[in-house]
This record gives sequence, structure tokens and C-alpha cells, in this order.
Amino acid sequence: MENEKKKYVRKEQDDVSLIRVLGKDIRGDSKVGSALTKINGISWTVSNAICKILKLDRKQKIQDLSKDELTRIEDAIKNPGVPAFLKNRQNDLESGEDKHISGADLKLRKEFDIKRLKKIRSYKGIRHTANLPVRGQRTKGNFRRNRKKSVAAAKKNK
Repeated sequence: MENEKKKYVRKEQDDVSLIRVLGKDIRGDSKVGSALTKINGISWTVSNAICKILKLDRKQKIQDLSKDELTRIEDAIKNPGVPAFLKNRQNDLESGEDKHISGADLKLRKEFDIKRLKKIRSYKGIRHTANLPVRGQRTKGNFRRNRKKSVAAAKKNK
């Protein structure tokens, strides 16, 4: 046995193009099924559902799709025809509808939701304000750094 280290050579990536879908740059050599998951708000199940609705092959590379197919994908992401349980904003507070939000709109909506929780002083809002875990995790062994900051801030305020 030789103890020589293997040298890993990186392949030239000149033929890889970037595809822009809903403001997100996606590598062209990735498959359609996994490429759609790079967009915020699109999970594997939603990606698979969109591919099935549009009758696209999930294993096909995204750079091989035509512009018409890419516009169909964008339209399907903006207004997916998936069941309500796959949508990421069920029973919206403002409209009461089941919506699916993706991209920058999702980040904005999430920030507004957290601000609303803080404003009404709900339990989740208080936990967000104190930089503590919101979803019921225990804090004895984990989250120590955040807990010490919030405990020191609470002692200062007293």
C-alpha cells in the first residue's frame, strides 16, 4: 500500500450556466426536482407536486428546459395548484385563505409575523425578544449563550 495522498482535481465548470427563477440563481447542472428546492418556500414535496402537475421529468437538468417551461414553472410556483395541506400559509390572518408564498415575500411575511407576536406580547413574542427557543425546547444543556445574555439583561432591568 502506498501512503500517497490522492489529489482531487476539480472539473472545469465552463459549461455550467445559471438559471434565474423567481429572483434566485440556480446552477444549470442541477436536476429540476432539487433545483426548485433552492427557492425559499419550496419544499421537496411542493417541488415534486409542481413537476407532476406540469408533467416535467424531475431528473432532467434545469438548463435543458426551454424558456416556455421555465415561465410555466414560475407561474406554478406563484399560484400552485396543490392541496391546501402542502401550502405554507394556511388560513392567513389577513385574508383567511390558504396561500403559498415563496422567495422574498416569504422572508418579509415572516418578519412581520414575528413583529406582530412581539407587539401583542404573546409567549412566542416574548421568547423571540429574549433570544430564547420558541418551540418548547429545553434550555439546560443547549441555548446557553442566548440564555446568559437574556438573564443578564433581565437582572439589569430590575
